[in-house]
Amino acid sequence: MSGAHARGRTRGKDSAPKGGGTKSPKAAGAKSPKAGGAKPDLAGEITASLVVFLVALPLCIGVAVASGVPAELGIISGVIGGLVVGVVRGSTLQVSGPAAGLAALVAETVLEHGVAMLGVIVLFSGILQIVLGVVRLGRLFQAISLAVVQGMLAGIGLPLMFSQAYPMADAKAPGTPVENMVGIPGLFADILTDAQAMIATLLGAATIVLSFLWKKVPGPAKKVPAALVAVGIGIAVAALPGVDVKTLQVGNLLASVRVPGAEQFAGLADTAILTSVLTFTVIASAESLFTAAAVDRMHSGPRTRYNTELIAQGAGNTVAGILGALPITAVVARSSANVQAGAKTRISRTLHGLWLLAFALLLPQVLALIPISVLAGVLVHSGWKLFAPEEFPKMWRQDRGEFVVMTVTTLVIVATALLEGVLVGLAAGIVLAALRMSQTVIRQHVEDDTAKVVMAGNATFLRLPQVIEALESAAASGRPRIRLDLTGVTHLDHACRNQVEEFTAQQRGLGLRVELLMPGPAKTEVPVVAAPGPTDVVESGSLPGPGPGAEWFYLDTRPLSDDYGRGRDAYAQRPPLVG
Repeated sequence: MSGAHARGRTRGKDSAPKGGGTKSPKAAGAKSPKAGGAKPDLAGEITASLVVFLVALPLCIGVAVASGVPAELGIISGVIGGLVVGVVRGSTLQVSGPAAGLAALVAETVLEHGVAMLGVIVLFSGILQIVLGVVRLGRLFQAISLAVVQGMLAGIGLPLMFSQAYPMADAKAPGTPVENMVGIPGLFADILTDAQAMIATLLGAATIVLSFLWKKVPGPAKKVPAALVAVGIGIAVAALPGVDVKTLQVGNLLASVRVPGAEQFAGLADTAILTSVLTFTVIASAESLFTAAAVDRMHSGPRTRYNTELIAQGAGNTVAGILGALPITAVVARSSANVQAGAKTRISRTLHGLWLLAFALLLPQVLALIPISVLAGVLVHSGWKLFAPEEFPKMWRQDRGEFVVMTVTTLVIVATALLEGVLVGLAAGIVLAALRMSQTVIRQHVEDDTAKVVMAGNATFLRLPQVIEALESAAASGRPRIRLDLTGVTHLDHACRNQVEEFTAQQRGLGLRVELLMPGPAKTEVPVVAAPGPTDVVESGSLPGPGPGAEWFYLDTRPLSDDYGRGRDAYAQRPPLVG
């Protein structure tokens, strides 16, 4: 029981009546299920952990294969996600392990720097995550536009689907996402001319169909994970005579551990390695904390402690890096399976790591029977869920500006890389927010001898072209007086203020009368002030206001020329400050 809960019970007891009557259980600080004091249902937690294990096993292996590393490394990361991340009190029901969302990034890193460098990158990403959690920056990852998040997930899912289309046919992917997309017609042509490739493709396609439809199966059978059913079918088909599809090549789990050495640590001097560390840190942290927010909406139990969860993810990645395994994030598929299986505590997610470890150590020969095309089909389904094509028209209907940000993020990720795409998406989101915050309403009209310009809203440099156009239009009206009313402006940045003041000085220098009404706080006392001279320029804030809540104006009190026909005396009668 945590200290916070213990203190809560003490207060409840102290506040109970002090009479001679018997105290109620509530007053005495009795445990209640809602307060989290009830004993966990151990049998229910074990059942939930087995469900999560069955979901996690094919995903751990599939992510490893998609990442271009031995399958054993995926299992090691799954074990760490349960036994290390699972015991920390960051999130109660969220389950961690190797994630499909990072498969393309890991594959690219392994291709460029080798499997040996992966451990160092993951290790220092974990250390950086711990630092971010300790300095309480966990919540910072929530301050990201939803459009960027959805664009990032789509940008991860789309390349994942195309890259896994090749192992679904027992073929090798060409390389980059664009190359994989371009090569799809040729892949289909090869499938039609190769019977074994056709069988492998049909197994992968059957896996995808099962993944979409299995939840609609009536009865208790639908509680069995679709991926496990697909693996069972794949093993059975692969065992048939005449079938020669590729299956997993599984080695010894302990022998696959690759502790980084001095040579790998020396690679940290390479800018590309440091960039990879930063990329893994940002993407893994964001994916974990976004998943935490999604999982919190699935249940009514304790909410995620974001900074603690970030430290937990960092601890998991630190251990994974030391062992040379795959990076770890929270995973939606495993987490939702944990919630749906009825888990209530951290026991289930911790035990699932234990089951993964036991299975890999005691039954490794079973893994060697699994067709690779089935695992590829599982990942194609995961990629589709990440891509979520239905979100694009939904975003278009809700907010077209955010739709542009989402689409740009996705396209840049597909065309370049994950980090570049996210950075471009964040920049696009910031520009969109700045444009929307800089909503300036400008009204212009001519009244008698005065050209009036009234501005309201937020006047920033983004709206400077409209401001300049309005000022130039007022100057071109030919009227001897210009009134610039900016009292409705809630924010006037330096660029716009400077432009208005330069325009005012310039027009007064040409002999026009310019009344400049600037926004500013009103003063409570109004001392008597002398009228400024003909050559004085009245600046914003230099004159006191007439009182709280009143409108106050800074006027050019120089008389008009007699040429306009109204006479100097008519304007000389006006006071310097009009309220």
